[in-house]
Parts: sequence; structure tokens; C-alpha cells
Amino acid sequence: EFRRVLFRSEMIIELNDVSVIRDSKYLLKDIDWTIKEGEHWAVLGLNGAGKTILLNLLTGYIFPSKGSLSVLGKTVGKYDMRKLRKSIGIVSSSIIERLHDYSTAMDIVLSGKFATMDLFDETTENDRIYARNCLEKLDAIELADREYRTFSQGEKQRVLIARSLMAKPELLILDEPCTGLDLIAREQLLNIIRNLSESKNAPTLIYVTHHTEEILPNFTHTLLLRKGELYLAGLTDKVLTEENLSNFYETPIIYEKSGDRILLHLDYDKNK
Repeated sequence: EFRRVLFRSEMIIELNDVSVIRDSKYLLKDIDWTIKEGEHWAVLGLNGAGKTILLNLLTGYIFPSKGSLSVLGKTVGKYDMRKLRKSIGIVSSSIIERLHDYSTAMDIVLSGKFATMDLFDETTENDRIYARNCLEKLDAIELADREYRTFSQGEKQRVLIARSLMAKPELLILDEPCTGLDLIAREQLLNIIRNLSESKNAPTLIYVTHHTEEILPNFTHTLLLRKGELYLAGLTDKVLTEENLSNFYETPIIYEKSGDRILLHLDYDKNK
């Protein structure tokens, strides 16, 4: 089972009127957002929308300038975030850049138990069994003894997600995990994420992207973030409509449904 129980809470995330202000400028403004147990969320926004600031709030690396924020039932700013982060898995490009080329996939996954970038701590046989289970969950067991420098971008992402599962997180944040992947690698990773979301006691997922075609139907809810403000949030099929997205992007778009995915293109005829 992948879920730890230390911080289990019906309300996974709760932001009440949260703003982040730097040099008298709003980086995030008046955000109200809740995530309940059993929901998986996509966060969609263009570059500069405030997605990174939002993630830094959720992981306690910055605090709200206004408003209140709780994660897994703990108030950010009033609780030891080092403890809380052990229940939050995050996969981002910043972590990819900090891992060592010589580390094997097994060592990388094991390091996730200790939230370190290298394996310095003693591990048990049970740790290694669980690490192998995490790699198997991500279709990456064949990478166990290979060095990180030999991995493709898609393999790196799979190993990083396996690493994040090692700590049995309550909340798993995937920050643009498909960046740099070719079509095949992207679809393979999305299928793995789909399976993960459907697994028993799966962590609550937050998937951050600026591509609608990456938003799987498994993401029950979607938040649209624009210029530091919450534009719209709710059930995915109610949020990701042609009208909403055209207004959100402030430009005419061509909206296509391909199976259970949404493809967007700029409508160049109307944008002339």
C-alpha cells in the first residue's frame, strides 16, 4: 500500500483567501481552493501564471502573505514543515538536476525514504523490497542497477515518481512531468500515472501542466490559474469546456476531443 497514515485527513488541501506579495506585487492573489480525500487535481496555466509559487506554498517553502493554508490537516507556518514534507511527494525538474549521475535507480528510490539527494542512510531488506515494488509500479524495475546518467528523460521521470512513492506520501505533486518527452514516452508515462491514480490507497495527485492533452479523465477536478489568480476550479468536465478555455486563454481556439483527452490549437483565422 502506498499511503502513509500519519497525516490522513478528509481535507487534503485548504487555501482560504491566500495571497503571496513581493515588493508590493501580487504573485498570487486571493486564492480559495480545497482538495478533498479521493480527488485528483490538474492545475493548468501558462508560463508565469503562478504555478511554481503555488507549489512552493503547498510544500511550505514560502508562506502566505495573507490568508491561511493547511496541507494534510496541518497549518502551514504553524507546523514543522520538515515533518510534513515527508508526507508530500514531489516530482519536478529541479530534483532531476540535483541527482548524481553515478547513482543507481535503486539508490535514488531508496533515498526517497530519507528525503535526501543521495543515499547516506542505512537501509533494511524491507526497504529494498519496497523500493523494488515502487520501481515495478512505474515499469522501471529493469533500471534498478543502472546509473542515472544512462537514463532517457522518460526513464528519469519514472524513477523520480518511484522515489516519491518510497515515503508513502499522502499527497503526490507532479510538476510538468512530461516536459521534454517525445510522444511515445509521454503516453507511456501518462498511462503509468493513470494506473497509479487507480491503485489501492493511491496518494492524492496534483498534476501541473500547460497542456490540456495531458489531463487524463482520472483527474477528477481541474484548476485554471491565470496571472496569479484562480480563474476557475471544479469538476474537470465542467471546467475544460471550449467556452471556458477560449475565455481563459483570451484568444480564439480550436477545441477537439480525442477519446477522453482534449486537444487545443490556436484559431489562426480568427486571430488575424
